[in-house]
Amino acid sequence: MESRNITTTVREFVLLGLTQNHKLQYCLYVIFFLIYVITWLLNFTIIATVAVDQQLHTPMYFLLANLAVLDISDSSVNTPKLLSGLLSQHTTISFNECFLQMFFFHFIAGAMSFLLVGMMVDRYVAICEPLRYLSIMNWDTCRALVAAAWFGGFLHSITQTGFLLQLPFCGPNVLDNFYCDIPQIIKLACTDTRTAELQMVFNSGGILITLFVILIISYIVILLKIRTRITEGRQKALSTCGTQIIVVSLIFIPCIFTYTQPSKKYPRDKVASIVYTVVTPMLNPMIYTLRNTEMKKAIKRTLRKYFCLQESRNQTRQ
Repeated sequence: MESRNITTTVREFVLLGLTQNHKLQYCLYVIFFLIYVITWLLNFTIIATVAVDQQLHTPMYFLLANLAVLDISDSSVNTPKLLSGLLSQHTTISFNECFLQMFFFHFIAGAMSFLLVGMMVDRYVAICEPLRYLSIMNWDTCRALVAAAWFGGFLHSITQTGFLLQLPFCGPNVLDNFYCDIPQIIKLACTDTRTAELQMVFNSGGILITLFVILIISYIVILLKIRTRITEGRQKALSTCGTQIIVVSLIFIPCIFTYTQPSKKYPRDKVASIVYTVVTPMLNPMIYTLRNTEMKKAIKRTLRKYFCLQESRNQTRQ
């Protein structure tokens, strides 16, 4: 599909999507629809269980419930458009909707990145300073960490989106992707985009690299503490840290390549986009929460209470 050469201000963008192969589109639709449903079910189960079960009203599970909220939100920003695009021959998105999608995507993704650092602080204190854990990770600290994560995501997104809105768009309007994102939008601007690209590198790429380095260093310190101090449950703790490092890498590494090299396009860019917009929100609850024995027990307790309540209601009606 060729770009449309128009002289007036761009009012909509054309999304080329993942593929033009119709059979592959239907196959991908089924796969991504199932992933989307599973993402909602897993994360909603975590949120409901933490809200209902009194034993989970602790700092760690408060942070995990907030991560679940962000996972649902992150998945819901781009996946519906991806699914509709796989069933349509010609997918368009209005100018305003495109920029709103970018704003909410970077707002939520930014908040998630900062929250992962907050969760790392929680685990670091629990493992390295266990005797001072309750005094350090009190409810005020937890609320401050969550508020800082949301504010950081908002500040990052509003700065990035506001800068892009100042660019003129009067020419090609075809985006070779399944959603609106900064690297593709910058390339369509009718002006010199070097300043915009640098702003993206420092705002998005710089933040991602900084947070990723902090997380990896923290994980290394925690792993060293586990190996030297912890004897009971060491293997499980090491396994948990290892899987969390894999998930963090899946989130950050593709994003770092995307936002630090705006002028380059790689064949696997769309695959990377799928990983951190569709797959990761499903993996987060599996890795961070559902492997937790206490959470599994809490889900069973909650389900048992629910079915007992339904059974008593049915008996009352009879």
